[in-house]
Amino acid sequence: MEIGIDSFAAYVTDSKGNPVGTAEAAMTELLARIKLADEKGLDVFGIGEHHRKEFLDSATVVILAAAAGQTKRIKLSSAVTVLSAADPVRIFQQFATLDLVSNGRAEMVVGRGSFTEAFPLFGLKLQDYDKLFAEKLGLLLQIRYQETVTWSGQFRPALHNQPIYPRPVQDPLPIWLGVGGTPGSFARAGSLGLPLMVAVIGGETHRFRPLVDLYREAGDKAGFSQDQLKVGLHSLGYVAQTHEEAVEAYYPGYAETFTRIGKERGWPPVTRGHFEAQNARRGVYLVGSPEEVAEKILRHSDSLGGIDRFTFQMDNAGLSHQQLSESIAMIGEEVIPFVKAKSSSHV
Repeated sequence: MEIGIDSFAAYVTDSKGNPVGTAEAAMTELLARIKLADEKGLDVFGIGEHHRKEFLDSATVVILAAAAGQTKRIKLSSAVTVLSAADPVRIFQQFATLDLVSNGRAEMVVGRGSFTEAFPLFGLKLQDYDKLFAEKLGLLLQIRYQETVTWSGQFRPALHNQPIYPRPVQDPLPIWLGVGGTPGSFARAGSLGLPLMVAVIGGETHRFRPLVDLYREAGDKAGFSQDQLKVGLHSLGYVAQTHEEAVEAYYPGYAETFTRIGKERGWPPVTRGHFEAQNARRGVYLVGSPEEVAEKILRHSDSLGGIDRFTFQMDNAGLSHQQLSESIAMIGEEVIPFVKAKSSSHV
């Protein structure tokens, strides 16, 4: 199993959600954390895409390219690319270039995104949410396999025998499909034979098993082997020396962030009881000691029928660069060896 980090390039914020410090410092620290993750043996580092004041990840590939020059082995991925609001030709060119810059370490996770700011920003209609994604995903996959493309659709000018360069080192360039909880999205990923990245940010992970089974069944029906049908899991998490230390560091910033976002989306304010339930044995959050978190990753994997990748989202809780760096170090030095030792003992 691969283990890594996903980041939204978040500022540290105050109690009112205003950024603390400068964007330059935040970006420098983010790149330092990616370099540290590489040095500590993490497998992948993903950068999201948002168009909001509190995040610095609107130009995902630029950050990943900067990280490529400071790292040697870690995979560099989006998490996720909001494909509905992007041009598949440009997205492919950017990630193919990243693949060249990084000597074959680029990946992308494409999805529709959980925030909607990209739609008005790029002149798109939110009611076309699914049609945009389906059409653009089809074009992106065609470009991945064909150097010269002929294509037509509803939302983009047609391509007539058009060559698209550069081509990546990896053939094919890895593309994962990022999904939330919509059954159609799981089935689509399976029918296309794409690796699946499941973002679970609430509830109990085992409840997603029927959807993962749906993905595997759709892939099998489409003629893909189970080896091709990879499953990744993305959840909120943070590792400290003890459970108590992790929770006390993580909860205040988490509560502020999700209460603020909840006001936009109509969610109730976060409570400590709600957090504790989400962080309990069967809950989705992985906030605790290294051994506790490692055991929970393995339980999540078992409950979903086996996962191939797990990524932590930990920079949305107002944690300092030092806290995040110490957590990354513990993931590399303690969590990953524990998970890999236990995984190999089950083989």
